[in-house]
Amino acid sequence: MQTIIFLGSNKSGSSRDAIRAASEMGYFTVLLTDRRKWMKQREEFPDVHQLVVMNRLSDREEIHVQLSKINNQGKQVKAFVSFIDPYVSLAAEISRELGLQEVSVAALFNMEDKTRFRDVLKNNPVTPHFSVCHLNQDENELFDQHIKKLPVIVKSPVSNGSKDVMRVNSREEFSMAACYFKNQLGPSQLLIEEFVTGPQYLIEVLVHQSKTTIVAIIEQEISSMHRFIITGYHMPAALNEYARGRLTESIEQIMEDIGLTHGTCHLEMRWTEGEWKLIEINPRISGSVINQMILESTGISLVKETLKLYLGEEPDLTPLKNEYVSAEFITVETQGRLVKVTGKNKAKRMDGVKRVYVKPRKGSVLNPPLSMGDRYAYVLASSSDPLEAKEIAKKAAEQIKFYIEPL
Repeated sequence: MQTIIFLGSNKSGSSRDAIRAASEMGYFTVLLTDRRKWMKQREEFPDVHQLVVMNRLSDREEIHVQLSKINNQGKQVKAFVSFIDPYVSLAAEISRELGLQEVSVAALFNMEDKTRFRDVLKNNPVTPHFSVCHLNQDENELFDQHIKKLPVIVKSPVSNGSKDVMRVNSREEFSMAACYFKNQLGPSQLLIEEFVTGPQYLIEVLVHQSKTTIVAIIEQEISSMHRFIITGYHMPAALNEYARGRLTESIEQIMEDIGLTHGTCHLEMRWTEGEWKLIEINPRISGSVINQMILESTGISLVKETLKLYLGEEPDLTPLKNEYVSAEFITVETQGRLVKVTGKNKAKRMDGVKRVYVKPRKGSVLNPPLSMGDRYAYVLASSSDPLEAKEIAKKAAEQIKFYIEPL
């Protein structure tokens, strides 16, 4: 029985889309997870043919114990993959140990830590000014040593989804941020970066045998310039020929410098003063709605083509259509316990709406957005006109209301 094993997954989004894609491709799917409550929700995972609960997904010894059990069941493992942080490079290493398709393990490993990829790309012109400091120093000493110009961005080296990423505008704000990170991270490292202005874009990239393909360029709408919560995505992004050409050059140089010759990644970049600056890079497709968005816009299932790359097959990245697609996310303004959600069906019935997703269940505690995980619903809409796609998504999102009671 030909099998694909997934190391971790979210309940929805691109990582779950990948499991569904594997099942549709005819593979037996095994999910290794540390979320024990999913066993009680087993009926919600029909695409997961075998669900294995582990204590720690990073435990290599436990992984190999489970692999031995799976082999003894007569299953033929064809790929061992992960689509979530921080297990992408670990899954790639296990894949190599199993004699499966090799991907660029070192490049994936460097992308999983922001200080590592900044150091690797420090001489690349896309890299903004940055500094790495240690949180065992006094806040005022850190400020004097590492900050020459405000504002700056401070972040945890292993943050994702805009979690633990802050804009700092003054010495006082830096002191508060440093105290926060000391409490959160302990005596570890902190990354300080130049604040870069300009519109921001998400770029999805697949590299197959050293050939780099930009699969999608998606414009991002950022609702908060302090925590950088992205509440809108629009594809394809409207870029002029010069900016697009410079982007292609920049991406190819980044892939060469970081050593990604076989694998996937997504980047967040800003177009500022006629040049591209790299904000983030991660060794996987972006999560949440992004795979669905690319599918609606181009007909390409990026998670499926990524699986083919990991299976040793040649991905097919030929667009089958060209639709304008927008996604609008919904957050709440106050903390409270969810009583009910209304408007979902009304939003679904609107012309052009492709998908409506509401994440929290009744009784969940909702919070104002401090990270991308605090986005509680989205609407995906498409049209042959870019402005109409945006308008449909925004109007449909306005139909969805969260009723919460204060804690």
